[in-house]
Amino acid sequence: MPKVFAAITDRRYNEAMSTFPVSSEKEDQLAQRMAALGVREGDIEETFVRSGGHGGQNVNKTSTCVMLVHRPSGVQVKCQETRQQGMNRFIARRLLLDKIEEKQKGYVAAKRAEIEKIRRQKRKRSRRARDRMLAGKAHHAEKKKFRRAVSTD
Repeated sequence: MPKVFAAITDRRYNEAMSTFPVSSEKEDQLAQRMAALGVREGDIEETFVRSGGHGGQNVNKTSTCVMLVHRPSGVQVKCQETRQQGMNRFIARRLLLDKIEEKQKGYVAAKRAEIEKIRRQKRKRSRRARDRMLAGKAHHAEKKKFRRAVSTD
């Protein structure tokens, strides 16, 4: 078998054996972060439950919601962001690591809150909100107009 073909089949085999439906780089980053925080896969208790809310028949029939418990620290996480169980498993692990890191270092939540605040500030206003804001400014300008000095012509 030529080397090029062997490399392609090896890559396909690795993708097929992937634990989560994300790129291998993201999976490697997750594994490195788990190692850095001292979290082993054996310490995590994983259970699946049925999701609720949006998603229709899919969430009513399949157990896509993932609950993780880190036994040594007692930290619990529940994730039902997507309709895919594999993706929820990946996101739940990231959330679990965030909570553990916050418990250890105490700054991850503040950093995420700051990022979210900036994202909200940069978000484009809806047309209705923009019209309401401009109407409020016009009303305020009208009130201020009556505060001006009266001319004696």
